[in-house]
Amino acid sequence: MKDTSQDDEKMAALTAECERLEERLGEAEGFCRSLLAISPDIIYRLDEAGRIVAISPAVRKLGYEPEELVGKPFTDLVHPEDRSKSRSCFVERRIGERRTNNLEIRLISKQRGFQAYEIKFMNFALSARGFWNVSDSEITSTDKRFVYSLGIAKDITERKLADAALHSSEELNAKLLAAIPDFVVRTDVEGKIEYINDVGLGMSGYERREIIGTDMLSFVAPQDRERAKRNFPLMLERKLGPMEFQLLMKGGVSVQFDVNGDVLRDEKGSPYGLVFVCRNIAEKKREKEDRSRLEAQLIQARKMEAIGTLAGGIAHDFNNLLMGIQGYVSLMLMGMEKDHPHYEKLKAVENHVQSGAELTMQLLGFARGGRYEMKTTDLNDLIRKTAVMFGRTKREITIHERYQHNLSPVDVDRGQMEQVLLNLFLNAWQAMPGGGDLFLETENVLIDDSYVAPYEVKVGRYVRLSVIDNGIGMDEATRQRIFDPFFTTKEMGRGTGLGLASVYGIIKGHGGFVNVDSEKGRGSSFHIFLPVSDREVVPEEIVAPQVEAGHETILLVDDERSVAEVTREMLAEMGYRVLVAHGGPEAIDIYATQGDAIDLVILDMIMPGMGGGEVYDRLKEINPEIRVILSSGYSMDGMTKAIMGKGVQSFLQKPFRLEQLSTKVREALK
Repeated sequence: MKDTSQDDEKMAALTAECERLEERLGEAEGFCRSLLAISPDIIYRLDEAGRIVAISPAVRKLGYEPEELVGKPFTDLVHPEDRSKSRSCFVERRIGERRTNNLEIRLISKQRGFQAYEIKFMNFALSARGFWNVSDSEITSTDKRFVYSLGIAKDITERKLADAALHSSEELNAKLLAAIPDFVVRTDVEGKIEYINDVGLGMSGYERREIIGTDMLSFVAPQDRERAKRNFPLMLERKLGPMEFQLLMKGGVSVQFDVNGDVLRDEKGSPYGLVFVCRNIAEKKREKEDRSRLEAQLIQARKMEAIGTLAGGIAHDFNNLLMGIQGYVSLMLMGMEKDHPHYEKLKAVENHVQSGAELTMQLLGFARGGRYEMKTTDLNDLIRKTAVMFGRTKREITIHERYQHNLSPVDVDRGQMEQVLLNLFLNAWQAMPGGGDLFLETENVLIDDSYVAPYEVKVGRYVRLSVIDNGIGMDEATRQRIFDPFFTTKEMGRGTGLGLASVYGIIKGHGGFVNVDSEKGRGSSFHIFLPVSDREVVPEEIVAPQVEAGHETILLVDDERSVAEVTREMLAEMGYRVLVAHGGPEAIDIYATQGDAIDLVILDMIMPGMGGGEVYDRLKEINPEIRVILSSGYSMDGMTKAIMGKGVQSFLQKPFRLEQLSTKVREALK
């Protein structure tokens, strides 16, 4: 008879085990439900058709409730562009294939937006021996049948955005480093170079492999290296601002750089390196020096203009004084025999007057607009003649001439240009006390805005005259003052300091400018630029002055009574009838009443109240055919030329001799 008690015991034990297993299963299910409820990630299970069997509450962040998704294909949640790769993993999985169990896809929210997710999943199969991961190969594919897929989807949207931002930032930094015109270097805290931008490579001439890992200090020029070595640790403490260093380029050439450095720190604030931005300032320094030079030239030009105005006024007054002396000497010499006991004394006085007149001529040459009797001239011919005359007296100087063929003509006062040349030749001779070489050159040049700006002249075609010596040269302080009137490096009694000042003024008055290069011990180069004339060269005619008698009536207008008196006597001595007016209003009254009898007016330019220009206009209203000679202690300036353009016959520079007065009067009356 079968023992049923044993069966009952087994049944009871089996029942107890089942209850225990059910309890544990319940606990496991409760744990799983709790885990699903609190998990920030979406946990799901799919059947073999890829439909959602279960999905965790985390899916609510996409706007769905878990129950509304159960039974729907998982691919409905997937962005259309990602469905193909998700289907191949979840639905078309083949038994025994080895596939990655990681996948990045985008899931669609209920609001039709999408978020990026990273999914980790496993596909399971059922066999006689239980559930297996389909990627396992311990059993054959014939033993397994695909059952379901289990996965976790982690929201990586923020990470993707961060990655995109990082990529964008890195791309921006790369573009900035490519666009920045400066030399950028990053080093570690020891000064070893870790990065250099392409601009730095281009500037330095090095290959990247030659730079990376080397000491930054090795690229600092030797004269700056010790200073850089001292400053490097201070930069780590941010105790230094921008600095200037000479950096070595490939081949050993050193270039001046403005170096700005900053410390790189980690999240704890500890330094882990430095970044340097190095700007090439060699060109900037050259530009600054050029700008300073141009500013200095501009200041010099304006200073010379102001002093020139003063010098012109002094020369005018001095010429009026000389006029009185010259006039009376001319009267006393008129008709005097050479054997007269006072003849030589008077000629000596006349020579002294002439020396004084030459001195004032230099002052007037320095003064703005100090020029007269402009003629179109071949400058080569004028230089040759002056150089021959100079060379005869200074045989210790070897003159080298190089003149451009077909040199463009210039409009100059030939006498004043001779004075310019002689002053430059004498200056060169004095700079070569033991003899030397003097180089004279001419050339046609075209001058642009950048060159003429500090000289306040027009752009265009110029003739350049160069006077170059190999003498003692000048330092910069002397060079800055050489055109100052009364400045001289000679001892007392050896010079007036007006030579180069008059050169400056004469050339300025001709619409040109002077440029000087010189170094101590290396000679000097004076470059004179004169504007090209659009007229043909006029041959120079030399006529010996003579005193011619006359009988016409002349109105003499001059506010200086001494000048008026001596000029009246000179004219009367030549046979002319002279009427004298000591100012503009008096001259107009005389001409209004006696104009029909007056053949010529000698009119002073500078008078108080009513100047010569206004007087001429009033007289011309009375008689449009009036004949006038302008006279002044100033040389011909822009205002004088403007009046002469209205029909004035001639210009008479004070002080003048009897022969000069006679010639000008006869020319005007003819």
